[in-house]
Amino acid sequence: MGFVSKQLDDKFYLEGDLRISLREKIFREVISNLIVHREYINASPTVLTIFKDRVEVVNANNPNVLGKISPEHFSPYPKNPVIAKFFMQLGRFDELGSGIINVNKYLPLYIKGASPTFEEEVNTFRTIIPLEPTMQDGELNGELNGELNGGLNGQLNEPIIILIKKITEYPGIQAKELAKQLNRPFSTIDKQIRTLISKQLVIHKGSRKTGGYYRVNH
Repeated sequence: MGFVSKQLDDKFYLEGDLRISLREKIFREVISNLIVHREYINASPTVLTIFKDRVEVVNANNPNVLGKISPEHFSPYPKNPVIAKFFMQLGRFDELGSGIINVNKYLPLYIKGASPTFEEEVNTFRTIIPLEPTMQDGELNGELNGELNGGLNGQLNEPIIILIKKITEYPGIQAKELAKQLNRPFSTIDKQIRTLISKQLVIHKGSRKTGGYYRVNH
């Protein structure tokens, strides 16, 4: 988890009134599964590789059913039940099958439109976590521009358009996180957000300390 946190950004997200780490939610499940479901009589190493566009994990495996696994079509199978119970006691593992369910739940919030791949192969279990949105930037720009009313797009400069795109992509994001992701001074982000609020394109929800910004759908 330390390696993952050094290499991958976290994304701002509120679950109810509580801020949670999407990166933690996703990769805690992935890495717990590496330990709990590994085939330990197989000497091949576990490999977690972070590419530019994906994280790929390959683990020694004794397959129950070959092929891809989806939340709708799988039956949890305890490959190492003693280890699974031990991890449950540590609070590092919820229940059998929770990994696939939780990764499918939180990944589209972490990477817009992304879908994980879980596949049982003959001797390995392969997990692929995309790091790029399914919707490409051009499509997102087109969607955004089409929704802006009455030629407002012509009144907004490119940095502000990029800012509203980021808010659209990550609802509830805070100004300090926007400044970090866009590599702009906080004062600049604050001024640009005020412009968007004045044009009724963005609103702030929640408290001053924990709340964030949301796109207004017209």
